[in-house]
Amino acid sequence: MESSILEKRKDDAPFRADPAASFTMPARFYTSSETYELEKQAIFYRTWHYAGHVSQVTGPGSYFTTAIHEQNIFVARGRDDELRAFYNVCAHRGHELVQGAGQKNVITCPYHAWAFDFEGNLVAARNSENVAGFNKCDFALKQIRLEVFCGMIMVNLDPDAVSFAQQFKGLEDEIRHYMPSVDTLAFAQRDTFDVASNWKVLVDNFLECYHCAPAHKDFVDLVDMNSYRTITHKLYSSQCAAAPRTTSSNAYSFEPGDVDFGYAGFFVWPNFTIWIYPGEANLSVLQMNPKDPARTIEYQDWFTPGGVLTPQLKEAADYQKNVLQPEDIGLCESVQRGLCSRGYNQGRFIVDHGKTELSEHAVHHFQSMVMEALGVELE
Repeated sequence: MESSILEKRKDDAPFRADPAASFTMPARFYTSSETYELEKQAIFYRTWHYAGHVSQVTGPGSYFTTAIHEQNIFVARGRDDELRAFYNVCAHRGHELVQGAGQKNVITCPYHAWAFDFEGNLVAARNSENVAGFNKCDFALKQIRLEVFCGMIMVNLDPDAVSFAQQFKGLEDEIRHYMPSVDTLAFAQRDTFDVASNWKVLVDNFLECYHCAPAHKDFVDLVDMNSYRTITHKLYSSQCAAAPRTTSSNAYSFEPGDVDFGYAGFFVWPNFTIWIYPGEANLSVLQMNPKDPARTIEYQDWFTPGGVLTPQLKEAADYQKNVLQPEDIGLCESVQRGLCSRGYNQGRFIVDHGKTELSEHAVHHFQSMVMEALGVELE
């Protein structure tokens, strides 16, 4: 019998609990179909995921769709003003109920016209009155856990999951410290990136600035790297800089405003990040959505006061879309190709005592969470 991808192999160096003494996760964890399939059940179907923003579902009957791997979901606001999330599947024969985003008075399946209200109840099923023992209550839509966090809508397929607020205790306080006006922000735009890389390579890349000086010259012109520090918590990490180096960097220009520090970034397990740039009030979410072992779709959603991109905020968003993201995507796609090389299996984490901007301890933190979720014991 072929051994599991998770079993330690003779050429594997130790992945240790101490990041300063540990080698990185073996390359096969980024390239194998077996790992990809295991992650669905062990990680993605059991954790909280960013779905969208409350400003995208403001009126009764408004909705939008999202997905966690093959599990299609829609989020809707009911007549009672409550937000709910449901599996996007008709209880009759499995047809998808809605596409994209919009607003409806009732959810009507395009296949056989079964109709549901926004509490998930079946309200009409053509000809069902002539079916003996048919009970509409037996065919309600299946609801999914939903919580709102700083205006962001979080969903979880696991009905028994610990609440988002409890699992990520402390994160909201940090975000509100850096962005006190977060409740005034609304959805402004989404940028989409199709990346030829495993999702974990993208997370690894976000979690260290060891690569920033050689790869992101405009970013290090914007942010004071001497004050850049990354702090890991149980299920998230924060990476912040005390002050911008200049208000007229090569990245973009801005006047001192609502964001009077240099930069704040947060990684939220398992696959999304939160960004706050200096200048006018803003927040963006960059989510890494796996599509196959070597392909990820990234969504970056921008939130601004009233959902408006002012000239300064548009310049910041354009820098992210047209400069920083292409730089990171090129790096990650190269790494993915390298992970398939017979000449590579593992590297060594660079972790210094001060955990400076050059330290990779947060990458180790993330990889440890992956290994533990998959059932691999650390040495």
